[in-house]
Amino acid sequence: MAYQRILHLPDLLAKKSFFLFGPRSTGKTYLINQQFKDHALILNLLKSEVFLRLSDSPSDLRELISADQNKHKVIVIDEIQKIPQLLSEVHYLLDQFPYRFLLTGSSARKLKQAEVDLLAGRAWIANLFPLCSQEIPDFNLDRYLKYGGLPQVYPSANPLEELDAYIQNYLKEEILAEGLIRKLPPFSRFLKVAALSNGTLLNYTEIGNDCAVAPTTVREYYSVLEDTLIGFSLEPWVFSKKRKAIQTAKFYFFDTGVTHILAGTKSLDRNSSIYGTSFEQLIAMELKAYLSYRRKKESLTFWRSKHGFEVDFLIGDHTAIEVKATKRIAAKHLKGLRALAEEKIFKNFFLVSQDPIAFKKEGISVIPWQTFLKKLWDDEIEF
Repeated sequence: MAYQRILHLPDLLAKKSFFLFGPRSTGKTYLINQQFKDHALILNLLKSEVFLRLSDSPSDLRELISADQNKHKVIVIDEIQKIPQLLSEVHYLLDQFPYRFLLTGSSARKLKQAEVDLLAGRAWIANLFPLCSQEIPDFNLDRYLKYGGLPQVYPSANPLEELDAYIQNYLKEEILAEGLIRKLPPFSRFLKVAALSNGTLLNYTEIGNDCAVAPTTVREYYSVLEDTLIGFSLEPWVFSKKRKAIQTAKFYFFDTGVTHILAGTKSLDRNSSIYGTSFEQLIAMELKAYLSYRRKKESLTFWRSKHGFEVDFLIGDHTAIEVKATKRIAAKHLKGLRALAEEKIFKNFFLVSQDPIAFKKEGISVIPWQTFLKKLWDDEIEF
């Protein structure tokens, strides 16, 4: 099934050359072919003939561009991390000619390790995420929470098979083939423990004990997950005065379905803590995608006090969002937002839930998740 994606690459390239990063199978190549068609020279480094030629002689990039009969001004290099040395050639071409480059990749780690030329500001960064709610007609919450939003998984008749294949390909192609770790078995154990810890405070020692590796190794493994875009750290907001904040980050995987297949989740019971975490993860990914696609340079953090008051997501220093999977909001669900409001810093307070009734209490907007996400993507929530 073809999905209409929110990210519009021609609009980005009208302003600047771009790196486009995104996890494997989020649809980068498909999006490029869909949005550029015959309007760009596309060099896919997954094609063996292209890879072998350019890996042997990166300077041949100039010849390939010169030989382009259509004289395209937009040049796409798909999977740039396969040949990091090409970036020096791109740098030269950007300085000498009016080209716009789109450089895609599923990992920034090889680029960092190779210490290559990252174009010194000549290219900005964009990200592609799994499908978000506004990109899926007739969005099904329960299906999304269980199987996630990868374009080949969500509509599949066999989503579990697709997810299992995705994990195997990730481990073999992204991790082993790229030499990102030395030993696969301990990393595989770590993936399961990390998935079971999804959305909780990071504790490298406990996770290391559970998967039989050193805390320093756990820290490195999380770095691999971030660099391959399989997850992201959510940093704490630490500026509260009335209640001292904890300073430990959380970690979220990039997709609910991937999280469940790694954790070995057999079912997603409506009343389980796993369901609540998955619902929270959905809102996290929607917020992250929205801020990225709309090019809003705002921080996404969370707040938790030493005494246990917590708010799930903070945008900048103005908007606080608490997420509850409950179908009926009670006074107890407002306590974290109330506590944060006492700091007199944030202006907007939302409690997003599955309660169908919207109301406002003590300056807090209690809002159904469907309404919140529609207002978010319609740019009706003031950030």
